[in-house]
Amino acid sequence: MKNKHAIIIGAGPAGLTAALELLEKTDILPIIFEMSGDIGGISKTVNYKGNRIDIGGHRFFSKSDRVMQWWLDRMPVQGFPARDDLILDRKVALSKKEDAPDPEKTDKVFLVRNRLSRIFFLRKFFDYPVALNLDTVSNLGVIRMVNIALSYLKACLSQIMPEKNLEDFFINRFGKELYGTFFRDYTEKVWGVPCTEIKQEWGAQRIKGLSITTALLHAVKKLAGCDSSLAQKETETSLIEQFLYPKFGPGQLWEEVARVIVEKGGEVHLNCEVTRLACREERMHAVQVRDVSSGETFEQEGDYFFSTMPVSELIGAMDADIPDTVMQTAQGLIYRDFMTVGLLLKNLKVKNTTRHRSVNGIVPDNWIYIQERDVRIGRLQIFNNWSPYMVRDPETVWIGLEYFCNEGDELWTQTDEDFAAFSIDELAKVDIIDKDAVLDSCVLRIKKAYPAYFGSYDDFHIIREYTDRIENLYLIGRNGMHKYNNADHSMLTAMVAVENIINNIPTKTNIWSVNTEDEYHESK
Repeated sequence: MKNKHAIIIGAGPAGLTAALELLEKTDILPIIFEMSGDIGGISKTVNYKGNRIDIGGHRFFSKSDRVMQWWLDRMPVQGFPARDDLILDRKVALSKKEDAPDPEKTDKVFLVRNRLSRIFFLRKFFDYPVALNLDTVSNLGVIRMVNIALSYLKACLSQIMPEKNLEDFFINRFGKELYGTFFRDYTEKVWGVPCTEIKQEWGAQRIKGLSITTALLHAVKKLAGCDSSLAQKETETSLIEQFLYPKFGPGQLWEEVARVIVEKGGEVHLNCEVTRLACREERMHAVQVRDVSSGETFEQEGDYFFSTMPVSELIGAMDADIPDTVMQTAQGLIYRDFMTVGLLLKNLKVKNTTRHRSVNGIVPDNWIYIQERDVRIGRLQIFNNWSPYMVRDPETVWIGLEYFCNEGDELWTQTDEDFAAFSIDELAKVDIIDKDAVLDSCVLRIKKAYPAYFGSYDDFHIIREYTDRIENLYLIGRNGMHKYNNADHSMLTAMVAVENIINNIPTKTNIWSVNTEDEYHESK
């Protein structure tokens, strides 16, 4: 019987991983409180009339063997072709296990998917990451390409040191001309501030191993047929060719994990908001929880506490004598919010002109980065290409339009109807769709999707030093650590935190080191 309790705030990848690790490796009973009614956090899948939305796009790939095996222990890889594989007679890396599932007959299955993401700029498609090939030269023109080459050469010979901001980071790796062409405007769409105001740490976490040199080396290796395994150990993560994907989107995996947690005796409480954390003598003791549906509140004591809630909200909810510097830093943390529009279409106006075959000739991309400066849309997902089972009617096209915004701004406050109309106008403006092809739409809003590396971020160490002293409190995951981690790193922070409990390690340094010193990086 479990004789200790761990309170876990949030049912995203980090919280669910911590809960299952505790159940399988300790005598501690995890109790999860999730404010929303969904499992998976930003990795959830939303089902709209049988058409599924993956919020943000989540490729299941990691250079951490531990994470890859953790995923595979919960969901097996397909042993037979998926629906679109059959239609296209496409060869994929199938599992050789005797009991490997058939996705046409079984739902609990990882599909093996090919990765293709491109940039849409000047009403044309460019490879992502940008490739120095004939298509790029044709699209940009010889003069601009010469300027890009000269600018990159200058950056190689004269690095900006120290790198003070994200602009310096990009210029050092790509040159000023390429930065201005492909990185600056899109990044400022994402964050809403100039790159000069963003810490270079964002680039170090997201694309630390990518540069023109690595892109060129990858192109050479690809021609030579190197590293075609699913592990792709020798491939920079932003350049991976294939990845795993649950049949019904990322939320399917996390819903399965939640089911196993409950089956093993853990508790998962949805629509329950943690409103207060009781802390005495550098230890957490209990949380106050509000049932979102009924409005009733109750208290739950615990021996260990794992928080994936936004740090600003965590500090604000702590019932403790918090130093002014900690509170001020927490209040100054900034987040970027997110909206996505699901559009159901008869077809797309843009057509597939690539060598990649696709069902009904739709463009074969998983997602497209919209670099056009005259529209607000940041990215476009094509869910048919993530998994054919994400779309109810295979004769339709189901896409997601992604917008980066701030809660309360002119995008966020539009009605769903007005915002859907706005997004349709934008896609028609750049000639990706015809308005009369739209069959249906829905709008989703995600608060605090991206912790920002500006605002009071420079002083975040003040918060970390304070929370690290609370011996039974563990900050894990993206928002829990105010650190732009992806799913695999969020999971690893949870795994390391549980190991610290098992091994009686009081320091939290190894948790904070995940995705700082390691070479692997899952790329969405």
